Amino acid sequence: MDTDSAIFGPSENVVILCCQCSTPIQPNAANMCVNCIKVQANIVDEISTSNTLEVCQKCSRVLQPPNQWITADLESKQLLGICLKRIKGLKKSLRLVDASFLWTEPHSKVVNVKIVVEKEIEAGTILRQNVVVTFIIQNHMCDDCHRTEAQDFWKAVVQVRQKTTHRKTFYYLEQLILKYNQHSLCTNVKTESGGVDFFFAREQEARKFLEFVQQVVPCRYTASRKLKSHDTHDNVYNYKHNFSIEIVPVCRENIVALPKKLAQSLGNLSQLCICIHVTNLITLIDPFTLHVGEVSANVFWREPFSAICTPTQLTEFVIIEVEIVDESEMNLGSGGVVSNRHMLADVYMSRPNEIGLSQVHTRTHLGHLLRPGDTVLGFDFRYSNVNHAILETMSADKIPDAIIVKKIYPNRVKRNRERNWKLKKLGINHRDSVSYSNDGDYADFLEDLEEDPVMRSKVNIYADKGKQKQGSSRVQDHGDGMEVDGANNADEEYPKISLAEMLDDLNLDGAE
Repeated sequence: MDTDSAIFGPSENVVILCCQCSTPIQPNAANMCVNCIKVQANIVDEISTSNTLEVCQKCSRVLQPPNQWITADLESKQLLGICLKRIKGLKKSLRLVDASFLWTEPHSKVVNVKIVVEKEIEAGTILRQNVVVTFIIQNHMCDDCHRTEAQDFWKAVVQVRQKTTHRKTFYYLEQLILKYNQHSLCTNVKTESGGVDFFFAREQEARKFLEFVQQVVPCRYTASRKLKSHDTHDNVYNYKHNFSIEIVPVCRENIVALPKKLAQSLGNLSQLCICIHVTNLITLIDPFTLHVGEVSANVFWREPFSAICTPTQLTEFVIIEVEIVDESEMNLGSGGVVSNRHMLADVYMSRPNEIGLSQVHTRTHLGHLLRPGDTVLGFDFRYSNVNHAILETMSADKIPDAIIVKKIYPNRVKRNRERNWKLKKLGINHRDSVSYSNDGDYADFLEDLEEDPVMRSKVNIYADKGKQKQGSSRVQDHGDGMEVDGANNADEEYPKISLAEMLDDLNLDGAE
């Protein structure tokens, strides 16, 4: 049945002639046929058949006047509602019966909406007609995208700081931000002295980012705001908000000195411990008993402690002898949690220039890694002069001659060259000249990922196809029994990341 039809009153058995064209019709109040009624009374004349739609070319949101930008997909209910509100001529006397989209090419920048309206033109005579309204899509930029493109507009800033001499914590935080897509709402990211600043267009977005940082690293924050303008007529205040985050100054492979009460509350740990993990908790291990304790951010700020040395103060030692400690000889009576990923060992070692002259004995948690001839980094208490309040309160018999922190793997240059994986990077505006390529802290961070499976399980690692192809092409047999770059290097001593732990490189945003 044609939708362009008139709905008449009660049907009659008699037939009359139209007063305009003499067409036989059933009686109605107008005494005219449908075509004559349409000619005499066109109810869609005042409806505008051409309109415009403002769509943001960055976020694809549609403007709903006066200034509200709404997410509306093509041929969605939200878009249809916006279109109907923008049709001029839809008066109260016209009743909207139906509305639907007509198919158009998605890239044509045209949206066609078919509407069906009806109106009572005579007593008992209702006329229904169709009309197609065309909307031309015009590219605009919403306020939020405009501020983002400007990169100098912000209403809230999150300042992340850590009182350390290296940047490995910020590289780890960068990977967590990329993994959970927390950088999508940032208008700009800048490095500053001692940390990184994240800028946002809204206070709510900054608070959401703040909550994320609190969930992944132990920290505390302070909030402040500055009044920029005040509308006295509408009582509207315009503030700029500042959130300052301070990350605990303890990092992986730091030797820390614990307050006595805190060490006892963690299962009678030694006051001298090594930090092995930093997530939302600080995980400490007693290198003399393998007992493990976890410190939350609230506990740390209530009873703060710090590292007794920096990485530059560590000394190289050469391992001479390793003796694994039996479980019967281990002190497990304190009731704490014991690490099953480490092995307790008695180690005899010397400085490289003192081999054969003097030896140092210590106990370490790295017995599963160390072999005679290995090189390690440790802190030598014999020649150090540490001004630390907790060390001054400890008795001399509880301070060892040295504490081993980590094992050093040979061929660091070759290790960096043959690394067949990579990480994504944020578009950070660096204040100084330090970049990823010449930053030694970034190289140390990559080595930490290779050596710590718990740490790299929280990071997205991507396969570097270019490095993998180069590595396979270097291993070639020339017929004389020699191989380019040494195929015998397949079993290198330094740890590597398996292909099963890598993701395919999608080349997001052209990042390297």
